[in-house]
Amino acid sequence: MSGAATVEDPARILEAGALRVRPARAEDVPAIFENIGAWAQEGRMLVRPMQNIFENLRDFFVCEVMTGEGPQFAGNAALHILWGDIAEVRGLAVKKGVQARGVGRMLVQACEAEARRIGIPALFAWTYEVGFFEKCGFHLIDKSRELHPRVWSECLRCPFFVGCNENGVVKRLEGVPVPHNLPEPPPAQIPPNIP
Repeated sequence: MSGAATVEDPARILEAGALRVRPARAEDVPAIFENIGAWAQEGRMLVRPMQNIFENLRDFFVCEVMTGEGPQFAGNAALHILWGDIAEVRGLAVKKGVQARGVGRMLVQACEAEARRIGIPALFAWTYEVGFFEKCGFHLIDKSRELHPRVWSECLRCPFFVGCNENGVVKRLEGVPVPHNLPEPPPAQIPPNIP
């Protein structure tokens, strides 16, 4: 299989050249934890406790580089459902030394394919890498006015929500309708001091 997984693909595996993306397994958690931690130490993403990764393991995808010695871990991302009309691409981290080889794009494609499979019509992400996400079809939003209420609810739990300097990006998935019976999300208090 080449390119992107189809909605009907139960294994949800993407393959392109030497790269393969698959759903994460319990044995991947230490590598995911270490990868996220390396970028968090540089202030490029939020740290995720290992327990949090285990608890949300079904959200995660892993990208592997296929080598003569077998598959090697190259990165991870998660699709976290916020409400019936939006899911967040989070925990996107490409292992150092493997950047600019399509790993990040493949992980975003896996999250998009999963969102399409379950009928979520929009993806959201917090990022410092706006250009990368724009290449993946996302667009920058004004986070003071255009955030979904469930995104704000998540912000309230973040230790860095005051003075947040990440950018919000959104992608509307063509052909995926908003669920017809979707209830309104609970109201969210807009956090103070976020420009």
